[in-house]
Amino acid sequence: MNKSTSGDGGSAVRRAFFASLTGTALEWYDFAIYSVAAALVFGDVFFPSEDPATGTLLAFSTYAVGYVSRPLGGFVFGRLGDKIGRKKVLIATLVLIGVATLLIGLLPGYATIGVAAPIALVILRFAQGVGVGGEWGGAVLLSSEFGDPRKRGFYASAAQIGPPAGNLMANGVLAALGALLSEDQFVSWGWRVAFLLSGVLVVFGLWIRTKLEETPVFKAMEAEQTRPTAPIREVFTTHPRALAAAILSRVAPDVLYALFTVFVLTYATGELDMSRGSALAAVLIGSSFQVFLIPLAGALSDRVNRRLLYGLSALAAGVWPFVFFPLTDGGSWPLLTLGVVVALGIHSFMYGPQAAFIAEQFSPRLRYTGSSLAYTLAGVIGGAVAPLVFTALLDAYDSWVPLALYVALTAVVTVTGLCLGRDGDDSESDSDSDSGDTVEGAPAKSSLEAPATTTN
Repeated sequence: MNKSTSGDGGSAVRRAFFASLTGTALEWYDFAIYSVAAALVFGDVFFPSEDPATGTLLAFSTYAVGYVSRPLGGFVFGRLGDKIGRKKVLIATLVLIGVATLLIGLLPGYATIGVAAPIALVILRFAQGVGVGGEWGGAVLLSSEFGDPRKRGFYASAAQIGPPAGNLMANGVLAALGALLSEDQFVSWGWRVAFLLSGVLVVFGLWIRTKLEETPVFKAMEAEQTRPTAPIREVFTTHPRALAAAILSRVAPDVLYALFTVFVLTYATGELDMSRGSALAAVLIGSSFQVFLIPLAGALSDRVNRRLLYGLSALAAGVWPFVFFPLTDGGSWPLLTLGVVVALGIHSFMYGPQAAFIAEQFSPRLRYTGSSLAYTLAGVIGGAVAPLVFTALLDAYDSWVPLALYVALTAVVTVTGLCLGRDGDDSESDSDSDSGDTVEGAPAKSSLEAPATTTN
């Protein structure tokens, strides 16, 4: 029996689940307020231009920097997570993102310091991305390695609740500021309040994480002296198929999320003539549903084939934009909200099982490195460029059809990744970290495709 499922171990599981959820939510609050501000404010504050579309594209370019820098975080912190422990790395990533976000809130605009403003913004955004790149893999392992392997989908989903919870907080704060302040006040200084609040939230997150113990899996690796000496090299040489499967599986969820939490704000205000507050409210409502749907989807993936649930949801993601855009063409706020809620619901049924699926592709001793690399590298080809692609396609074709086709293509990519991957095995022992050359356990049969071999 997994020690963490009985006695005081049950309390440890709950603490780890809560720490994974809250810490990731706080970091994604920081990341999300940047995303929202990039769509609504940064074009005017840091990238003034006579052409609003150009300013928006430049603002989204800095949004993309946060994704491009993630692989660095995955390489640095993923490696450290398998060498020095999950807990220490998670504290470091939280501090890094919190400090970067706080400084963005204090950063003067272009009108005050000229070109130094966007340069400093890009540097701070880069730091945010590095922190997020090292956070996700550790947050997944923090909760899942304390829990019962038979419930890995549910426990690992704690880290997945973080993005919508953080997005919920970010949009809630910005919506409240937008309602209380005039347009000029919001653009001038109001948006900065949301960034400055990050300092308070980070202190709370650190208090929670410093009280945790190291995970049982890493303790076992220390006791057995099986920690990897070169985890990055081992992942690339012994787990290439697992890494490819994990990377490709993440593309559609990233792109769909970018469409319905970031680009939808620009689309609603620019194409549908809705107010900023109305667009934010739609995203806020959709994110609130995700907070409950993601753990539900994770738990459901423990009862049915995880890859099949993920794959069917990816196919739904490819179809929904063809419904959403005609549905909202009349500029109806209720229909926009319905469209966002359904889209983020579909996203939840990909995102809920995702953490467990990715973790199950790698042996325990390489999980932090492998999961972090997959998460961050996928972000570069998925979420990083998505708002830019959406903006460029709409500007070039003045039609929603190319946008929908783009999402459909990413759905095909994700299903391909799921077919390359393998199912988890409930009989696998999370503390079995002796081998660095094989994926843990024997792969089970899949309803999507024949399983990958254990040696990648």
